Amino acid sequence: MNRRHFLNTSLSASFAGEQAALAAPNNEKIQRAREAALKILKPSPKDLEHGLELHANSIVIEPYGFSPRSAPDGGAIRAAIEAGASEIELQDLTEEMQMTRCVTDAAERAEYMQAWEAAGMTCIFQNAGEEGQDPLRLMKRLARFTFVTDMLGDFVKRGVEPEDILAAKTGKKHCLFFIMNGVPIPQHWVSVEDELRYIRIFAQLGVKMMHLTYNRRNMIGDGCAEPANAGLSDFGRAVIAEMNRLGVIVDVAHSGWRTSLEAAQASKSPMVVSHSTCAALNKHIRSKPDEVIRAVADTGGFMGICAIPDFLGGRGDISAMLDHIDYVVKRFGVDHVGIGTDVGYSSRASNAEYKKVPPRRRSRPAWEYFWPPGALTSRPEQSLTMEWTNWPLFTVGLVQRGYSDQDIQKIIGGNVLRVARAVLPKKVTSL
Repeated sequence: MNRRHFLNTSLSASFAGEQAALAAPNNEKIQRAREAALKILKPSPKDLEHGLELHANSIVIEPYGFSPRSAPDGGAIRAAIEAGASEIELQDLTEEMQMTRCVTDAAERAEYMQAWEAAGMTCIFQNAGEEGQDPLRLMKRLARFTFVTDMLGDFVKRGVEPEDILAAKTGKKHCLFFIMNGVPIPQHWVSVEDELRYIRIFAQLGVKMMHLTYNRRNMIGDGCAEPANAGLSDFGRAVIAEMNRLGVIVDVAHSGWRTSLEAAQASKSPMVVSHSTCAALNKHIRSKPDEVIRAVADTGGFMGICAIPDFLGGRGDISAMLDHIDYVVKRFGVDHVGIGTDVGYSSRASNAEYKKVPPRRRSRPAWEYFWPPGALTSRPEQSLTMEWTNWPLFTVGLVQRGYSDQDIQKIIGGNVLRVARAVLPKKVTSL
C-alpha cells in the first residue's frame, strides 16, 4: 500500500443497507490531517505499508479518548435559546447531541462509523463522566454512552471485561470502556464509608477507571493546576483502597505531581497516567516528572502520551508526541507507555450547525477550567498532525523509529490490555 493509495482509499467500512448508501467514499477532513502528518513523517513506502498493515492487524486501545463527536442540531439549540433555556440546559442539550446523534441521525451515524474505521481503533477508554465529583453530574455522560452502545450494539459495544476487547477485534467491531474525570462523592461527610459508597455503584454501572482529581484541589488531593502542590489526603488513601478493592483503575492524569506520586505509592494495583507528557521534555502543569512516571511504572502501570501541543512542547506535533514515547521507553521500559490522545474527531457538519446558533453573552470560565496564563497557546496546524483519525500514522511513526512489531503492539494497545486484565474484575463464567 503506497502513500497515494492510502490517501485515496475509501475511509469507511463496508456497511450494509442504509449505512452503505450514506457512507462517504472520501472525507476531506481526514485526508487533510493525514497529509499534514505524512508531510512531517515522510515515511518510506516500505515503512508506510508495514505500519498500516501492522495497525490493521493489531488490537488498538486508547486509554483516554473520545468516540467521534456528532454535529449538534443548530436549529434546536437556537430554539432553546429563544425559549429562554438556561446555560446549563444549553450545555446539556449541546453535549447530548454531540454524543448521541450518531444514533438518531443517519448521516451523523455514517460519519461516526467512518471515523472509527479510519482510526483503526478497537477500544476507547471513553470519558463518560462530566468533570467533577457530584454523582448526578457524573451520571449524565454515562447515560448517553450507555444509550449509544445499547442502540449501536452491532457496531460498538460497552466493554464489561478485557476479553470483550479481543472479541470486538475478532468480530470486526468496536467497544467502549467507560471512565470518568472524577470520583463520585456525595459530599455529605457523614463518614468515610458513606462517602465511598458511590464508587461501588458506578463500578456496577460499568465504570472502569476514575481520575482522582481534575485540575483543582478536592478532598482526595491536589489537581495539577494548584500551585501549592499538596499531596494525597487521608481520605484520598481510603478512595484508592476502595478502588483497588473493587477493581477500578486509579488515574492521576490531572493530579498534581505530589498527589500523583503518593497515589502510586499507596495503590496496591497497577495504576495509570492515562494522558500526559514527560516533564523532562516539556515542563507543564499537565506533564509528569520522572519520579512520578517511575512510581506509576513500579505499580505495573503505564503513562499514556497525549496529543495536545502545549503539553508536548517543542514542535508540538506528531514528531513531538513520538519523542515523548521514546523518552518513556528509554527511561522506564516499553511496558509502561501508551497513547491517550485526549482528542476526538468532530463531524464535518459541526461548523455549519454552530453558525445557526445566535451569539450568547460571555460566561465565566467553568470551575474545572483552571489553567494558568499561557498554558494553552497551541496553533491549529500542530494539532492537525495528531487528529484522532491519524492513529494508523502513529503506528507508522513507531515503525520509522525502529520499534519491533511486538513493542509497537504494546504501545498501541497491549499495555492497556495488560493493566485492564490485572485490575478489572472477571465475569463469572460458570455457576
